[in-house]
Amino acid sequence: MLYRLLKIPAAISFWMYCRDLRCNNKSAFTYKGPLLIACNHPNSFLDAIIIASLFKRPVYSLARGDVFKNRWVNSLLRSLKMLPVYRTSEGVENMEHNYSTFDACKQIFKQNGIVLIFSEGRCINEWHLRPLMKGTARLALSSWSDGIPLKVLPAGINYQSFSAFGKNIHLFFGATFGAADVQQDEGFGKAVANFNSKLQAAMEPLVYEIPNADTGQLKKTMRADIAGWKKIMLTLPAIIGVVAHAALYLPAKKIADHKSFDNDHYDSILFAILFVSYPFYLLLAGLLFSWVAGPWGWLVAAVLPFCAWSAMILKRQF
Repeated sequence: MLYRLLKIPAAISFWMYCRDLRCNNKSAFTYKGPLLIACNHPNSFLDAIIIASLFKRPVYSLARGDVFKNRWVNSLLRSLKMLPVYRTSEGVENMEHNYSTFDACKQIFKQNGIVLIFSEGRCINEWHLRPLMKGTARLALSSWSDGIPLKVLPAGINYQSFSAFGKNIHLFFGATFGAADVQQDEGFGKAVANFNSKLQAAMEPLVYEIPNADTGQLKKTMRADIAGWKKIMLTLPAIIGVVAHAALYLPAKKIADHKSFDNDHYDSILFAILFVSYPFYLLLAGLLFSWVAGPWGWLVAAVLPFCAWSAMILKRQF
C-alpha cells in the first residue's frame, strides 16, 4: 500500500530532480515478469528510486542488509518492496539471511514479479563497471533450477553528477537472456562464472567508462542541450525558483553534506530530504501567501514547483 501511495509522488519528484533522461529502450518500462533487472550501482538508493519510478509494474529492490537492523526501519523498507541482502563485510553470521531473501525473490518471480539487484554489490560514485559479485548469478541459477522461466535484463545507469540536483541521466538496457543462454552442465561454480561472464559482457556497453578527473569527456558525453527559446522563457521563473526555495534547499544541502561526508550517499540523502520536506514547504508557503494575499496566495504556492523545475532546467550542469 505504501509503495503505491508513494510511487506517483516519487515519479513527480524524479522529474523535478532530473533535467534530462535518455533511454535506449523505453519499452523495457512495460516488461512483465518473471524478470531480474541486473544493474550497476553508482548512486546509492537513488538508483532504485529511478528504476522503480519508471517501470509500470512494481519493482522489488535488494538493499544492503545492515540498514534493516532497526525493527521500525525494517518494516518501512519492506513496505516499500525492499529486501535485505548481506555481504561478508556486514557479518558472516548474517549471510544465512540471504537464503530467505532469495526464497522471497523466487516467490515474487512465481507471481510474474520484477526484482532489481545491483550486481556490483557496493555503491561507488564512478563512471566505471566493476567486476560483478556472485549474488545475481546465484539467484538466477537457483530460480532456473526451480523451473522458473526467469529472464535477466542487463541495465546500466549513468549520471552527469553525484553531488547536485538537476540530473542528466542515461539509462540503457541490454537484451534479456534466460536459462538456455547460460551453460550450466559443468557444475554450479562453473555456471556462476559463465553467468557472470555473460552478464559482464552485456553490461559493459551500457555503463560509461570515464575517469573521474576527465571533465572534458564527461561534458561531451553527458551534457544536455537546452533550446534558446526555453532559456528565455524560463529565466524569470528560474530566478523566482532560486530565491523562493533557498530557505529549503540550503539547509537540506547542509544536512546532506554532513550526513554523506566521506561516503557515496550525498545524492540519495539530498533527494530524500527534499522529497519528504517539500510538500510541507509548499503548505507553509501557501499559508503564508494566503495570509498576505487571501485565496490568491494559494495560487502563488501552486506555481512554486514550476519555478523550481525552471531553476533546475537552467542550472549549471558541470
